[in-house]
Amino acid sequence: MTSPALPPYSASVKSNVSDELINTYLLRPIAHLVVRIVFHTQVTPNQVTIASIVAGCVAAILFGVSGPVLTPVAGMCVTVKDLLDSADGQLARAKKMYSRTGRFLDSLGDLLVNALVFGAISFALYKKWGSPLVFCAGAAGFAGISLRVSYHVFYQTSFLHLRSAYEINRTSEEILKSDLEGDPRALRLQRLFLFFYGWQDRLMMLLDRWSSGGVPPNLMDKWYSDRVALRLSGFLGLGTELFTVMVFAVMNRLEWYLVVNILIFNGLWLACILYRKRVLAPRLSHMVRF
Repeated sequence: MTSPALPPYSASVKSNVSDELINTYLLRPIAHLVVRIVFHTQVTPNQVTIASIVAGCVAAILFGVSGPVLTPVAGMCVTVKDLLDSADGQLARAKKMYSRTGRFLDSLGDLLVNALVFGAISFALYKKWGSPLVFCAGAAGFAGISLRVSYHVFYQTSFLHLRSAYEINRTSEEILKSDLEGDPRALRLQRLFLFFYGWQDRLMMLLDRWSSGGVPPNLMDKWYSDRVALRLSGFLGLGTELFTVMVFAVMNRLEWYLVVNILIFNGLWLACILYRKRVLAPRLSHMVRF
């Protein structure tokens, strides 16, 4: 019996429209090489996810120890984590091994790694500068990356659902009857996911309703598929955020990264919100009147 052929690269990615540019042109093509290596093995997407989490934890340890050599190495470990984070989903799509367990494991792993990395970066900067204010900056950076990524994921998932793709993810993960009757391990992870992410998802839905005020229901497909809006929010995805961490870590300028995180990325997030509220929503409303 011959083993199944590896699907083409295009079948393993989500969408070049809603995905981050760094993913489309750099991370996912490299991650596809990982998929090619493990496709005909017994390696599962969830095992790749766990390897990604381990790489992120190693990065956090190295950031905490810090030093002119270890900090750049920690940054490279963040990129390894990022590549494996792309590879797990691509492998799942290539092998058609989608699972709710993997969906929640991936998100919870990201949360754990981000918390550890920002904690370690704050500790490293405290050793360097001696000011407790760096912990406030680190907390602000962690909160910012969490909310911005949730914003990006909300609109990416909404767009993909319009195309009947990536339906293993929901825009809102409330527990349904099918969840209660499904895999108990996935249900436990889902409850944990809701504890940490549920309020973020509700916040994004409220922000979406506020931003789309005045857009008629029959044009909501255009609201969620607007390419400019998707490209803008693509700069808030986790791939872009973690690649930026790596760049400043290689430069041994973690303090600069926190400045970029708090000022530049939050400014981009504000630009995304204002584009939808002040440009896209009025344009779609205008289409109805005329």
